[in-house]
Amino acid sequence: MGSGEPVMDDRVIKYPLSAIAEAFEELSKTVKEKKDGQELRLDTFCEAASLVSVLFRCLGLAFKFAELEYVAKLHGLLEASKTCHTLPEILNLDVASDSVKTSGSCSRNLRRVRQGLDLVRAIFELLLATDDSSLKEVATTAYGQVCAPYHTWTVRTAVYAGMYTLPTRDQLLVKLNETEQSAEKKMRRYINASLPIIEYIDKMYLSRNITLDW
Repeated sequence: MGSGEPVMDDRVIKYPLSAIAEAFEELSKTVKEKKDGQELRLDTFCEAASLVSVLFRCLGLAFKFAELEYVAKLHGLLEASKTCHTLPEILNLDVASDSVKTSGSCSRNLRRVRQGLDLVRAIFELLLATDDSSLKEVATTAYGQVCAPYHTWTVRTAVYAGMYTLPTRDQLLVKLNETEQSAEKKMRRYINASLPIIEYIDKMYLSRNITLDW
């Protein structure tokens, strides 16, 4: 994907949960093995992360802002992958130019995409912990934990208001083309695979004395 093709967030994938789980298992394997000090490639990361946007779309209006922000930040990272080959490279460039937290910087874009990945992880964990047919409490809790602390009051208000438009649990499974049993396995696979990726990204910032409270 290093040719600069658009992030593939508009593809129709029959089993999106399978695609997401497989992509992040591959990323996780790369991060864990780190052969010869190999860092995570930016284009490979964008490829996997692009698959996640379909989940925000399936959740409807409540997560429309999350979807739009996620896709926009991901496009920014994809553009950067034309000249920066790995995730640490984009952070090093922004550190050198003192633009890590500047709006539109790759470092800021990566933070927001990382939050999107973590939001999906939190939603999956909470879904697996309850049999509730409504997604409102699951989505509200996950959003409150992962994204709300970094969003403006206006955005938080819009998101919480949209929680009433969420699909039911069964409706979400239909959209994902899954049964309860098949979805559970794939959600667990994503949870287990995404955690090392999230940790890898966080460590990149912390190792450069950049806090994570933004």
